[in-house]
Amino acid sequence: MRFKLMKKINPYVLTGTILLAFFVFVAIFAEQLMPYTMKEMSVPFQKPSSGHLLGTNDIGQDILSELILGTRTTMLTGVMAATSVILVGTGFGLISGYFGGIVDKAMQALTAIVMTLPQLPLTIVLITFMSPSIWNIVIAITITAWAGTARLVRAKTLELRQLPYILSEEMMGQRHFVIMFKHILPNMKDITMMRATLAVSSAMLTEASLSFMGLGVYSQKSWGSILYYAFQKNGVVTGRTWWYVPPIVCISLCIFAFVLIGYYGFGVHGQGSRRNYEVSL
Repeated sequence: MRFKLMKKINPYVLTGTILLAFFVFVAIFAEQLMPYTMKEMSVPFQKPSSGHLLGTNDIGQDILSELILGTRTTMLTGVMAATSVILVGTGFGLISGYFGGIVDKAMQALTAIVMTLPQLPLTIVLITFMSPSIWNIVIAITITAWAGTARLVRAKTLELRQLPYILSEEMMGQRHFVIMFKHILPNMKDITMMRATLAVSSAMLTEASLSFMGLGVYSQKSWGSILYYAFQKNGVVTGRTWWYVPPIVCISLCIFAFVLIGYYGFGVHGQGSRRNYEVSL
């Protein structure tokens, strides 16, 4: 029985889960895993050695320590932004697809406008008018990234809206919001979970891009801020690869983990390919 269960596990999902579990572990226990605190200074621009495995930055801070500490900020921002994007996008698409008519037309017009706007440039514009904080980054990402989820949820809602048991509920006078959230929404687990995992990776990349351009939270270490200071202090020109390569590798691996889980776990190769609907009683 155990052998059969292990055999059914998708190797891509397993790989993504192991990678993600590693980064989550590092984010939770960052202080305990850091070899040095950010207040401990050494000789600036040291090369990797037994004392500093990834060397030191321009002010003598241990790069491995700030990489570990930056894991928490980057992942926390990604998860918070993705949660907000999924909530807004799912609610918007569900209401639009269920009620139809003028409500649907107005919501789809707004969705189309948002989808035509370039996401990263618009996020940059919004952040420049806000004070730098994690919450403002989350708000800016949510404003620019919810439309894709709303479009998919609306399409799925239009499909589920025509199922016999949904029509029967309406004929019996069941309240609209009960039908939407008790009978339609549970059948969208595949879409919402897939979009959630992909939204986290997209939000993390956006946060890293903003921090790299100097629009992040200065008081908190993140993978993007490490890259920002590495490029600002000529880390690339002087060939200090130990400074700017590790955060790039971490960002790539973490995004890769979320993509594997989202695409193979809930996408076309996973649960998302199944079309069995649930009736919630």
